[in-house]
Amino acid sequence: MEEESRRKMKEKFGLRRDMSKEFLAEFLGIFVLIVSIIPPSLCTCHPLLQNVVASSRAHVNPAVSLAMVILGKLPLKKFPVYVVAQFLGAFAGSCAVFGLYYDALMDYTGGDLAVTGENATANIFASYPAKHLSVLNGFVDQVIATGALVLCILAITDRKNIGAPKGMEPLCIGLTIMAIGVSMGLNCGYPINPARDLGPRLFTAVAGWGMEVFRAGGCWWWIPVAGPMVGGAVGAGIYFLFIDLHQPEPQKQDDNNVQDKYEIIAMT
Repeated sequence: MEEESRRKMKEKFGLRRDMSKEFLAEFLGIFVLIVSIIPPSLCTCHPLLQNVVASSRAHVNPAVSLAMVILGKLPLKKFPVYVVAQFLGAFAGSCAVFGLYYDALMDYTGGDLAVTGENATANIFASYPAKHLSVLNGFVDQVIATGALVLCILAITDRKNIGAPKGMEPLCIGLTIMAIGVSMGLNCGYPINPARDLGPRLFTAVAGWGMEVFRAGGCWWWIPVAGPMVGGAVGAGIYFLFIDLHQPEPQKQDDNNVQDKYEIIAMT
């Protein structure tokens, strides 16, 4: 009886279009990433996020989605859907974090939500540059860091490589992101994800921090948006020219085999 009820519910409410399912997967994946109580650099190691990503084939990063479009692994028509879902999921996750820690924020700030200074709290939600960092250097930082991320993701998930053990791809990518954070996090905290940065920044702009979130750091806000997108494209191009172009085509697999591993990914 229970199985029959579940079947009827799926028939009645279950989504039929793949695009709609993928939209929800991207939204939920980055929502969990934002809300996760562990640092962003380790979010892909979180068991809940790992399950969401592995079962939903989510990218959770516009730069990764762009790289997949460039390599022909994601149809161009799906790219805007993925990006919109990722930004909305990040914004919704920021709302949840704000509600979760509202009392703590009010107690710490006394209601004065500052973007810069000793009591700044906007950097809880989005990245801001270190005092020594110029706009140009910040842009280069994001191109290099995101390019490295995409290169590693492609190497880990490419079926033509040895790759990671089945089911371990999210963990390996999480460790990659942690390594990038340790080695490249000094300048601005390695955003490497436009949705992860701009979605929460938009939330802080309307939640009390104001438009200073866009003016701070010499109008820093566009760097962690444009830089990672360029880095994603550069990383995809380098991987194609240096690795993918020279690999033999894999033998045709049975249609019932496991889905392409490149889809089983998540990043901050």
